Amino acid sequence: MYKTSMSLHNAKGQRKYLNNAERRRFLESTKTIRTDKKLFCQLLFFTGARIGEIHNLRKHNIDFSNETVIIETLKRRRKGVYREIPIPSFLLDDLRVFIERTVEGSNGRLFTFSLRTGSRYVKDVMNMARIEGLPASAKGLRHGFAVHAISKVSITLVTKWLGHAKLETTQVYTTAIGVEEREMAAKLWDMDD
Repeated sequence: MYKTSMSLHNAKGQRKYLNNAERRRFLESTKTIRTDKKLFCQLLFFTGARIGEIHNLRKHNIDFSNETVIIETLKRRRKGVYREIPIPSFLLDDLRVFIERTVEGSNGRLFTFSLRTGSRYVKDVMNMARIEGLPASAKGLRHGFAVHAISKVSITLVTKWLGHAKLETTQVYTTAIGVEEREMAAKLWDMDD
């Protein structure tokens, strides 16, 4: 059986993920937009979740006591597979205020706009951040999160956070090249550890 393997580059060699400089610009650009758009984009940024997974969130998916977001994994063969991902305190604070002010009348949904509109919001922020091409998408954010995370935490945690069923699926993110690969290599060169 022929099996295709995922790559961090397309057939023309174009990068599919946001590098760290682009990720920083994206996050900075979220700070100036309307609250629901900002929270949507920041949840994508800090969780590496799929756009549909963030779009489906309800207020009960934010666990303030554990400081996590509970996401139903969409790419499994069955419903009801959840994962918990830690998120920064400032994002939790913003979510708490947003939920108290706006979510009560929306059947518990955090985001009442359509998935297509959410995708446009991400594209708008990419444009504000001067990010173009293949990585300028929610999927580029997810891949960028994974490449960044794999350089900072164990691959098993990244696998869990991304909602992958197999470690092998996550291993593609260890093949990052360019600036990311150099940053990973620099950890080897540091003789002070």
